[in-house]
Amino acid sequence: MATETNTQSFWEHLDVLRTAIMKIVVVAVVFGIAAFFFKEQLFDVVLAPKDDRFITYQLLNRIAAWAGDSMDSFSIRLINTGLAQQFIIHMKTALCAGVLCTSPYILYQLFRFVSPALYDNERKYVTRMVGGGYAMFSLGVLVSYFLIFPLTFRFLGTYQVSGDVDNLISLDSYISTLVMMCLAMGVVFEIPILSWLFAKLGFLSAEFMRKYRKHAIVIILAVSAIITPTSDVFTLSLVAFPMWILYEVSIWIVKNSKMNEDSFAA
Repeated sequence: MATETNTQSFWEHLDVLRTAIMKIVVVAVVFGIAAFFFKEQLFDVVLAPKDDRFITYQLLNRIAAWAGDSMDSFSIRLINTGLAQQFIIHMKTALCAGVLCTSPYILYQLFRFVSPALYDNERKYVTRMVGGGYAMFSLGVLVSYFLIFPLTFRFLGTYQVSGDVDNLISLDSYISTLVMMCLAMGVVFEIPILSWLFAKLGFLSAEFMRKYRKHAIVIILAVSAIITPTSDVFTLSLVAFPMWILYEVSIWIVKNSKMNEDSFAA
């Protein structure tokens, strides 16, 4: 049971939280500084999807060759339009990398702060939810980086209304789109975790999700249109399809969660 919190005052709780936040900030800054000094390695990863040497394109080329076809090679040269823009982007990217590397430690510190106030059964559910949520968010980021963003960038970066019009894509636009799509897909991949949580709280059932499946598909298309950087159907489909798959997986999770509760009660 949670008894430790009863012996601490509000200011003592605040001091513990401040200590946890300071530890998080220090560790994030240290990782950010390390990422800043490893500039070449950092941007080798960030800029990898901009040409056909990226692993996703290589895999698609092999699949196309197996099918008796071939994909056109491409390489898009990014440009910089501001005097200090590259340095600012370097700092922002290093900071994002530092926060990303620190994220397990951030979750650990936050869990240490709230865990004394939780009962044993609550701590078990929180551990599952936080661990599962972090795993699904990471999976969403990886799916975006290795699949959705590369295909989107290749399509939009090579699309031309006329051969007389060249695509000049700025570094800032590239980085902003990459970060936004990775974060958006990370949040989207939280759908099964949220569905499981709402099912545990009694707010959601598999029957309800099946009944309103068509409505959910319309909402998925609307959300996909909002979070995608462009209005083309190709990018919309790349985002909407994983969301629909996650919705179907969520129905299965909610159904099995309810069945497990019924069997345990019996």
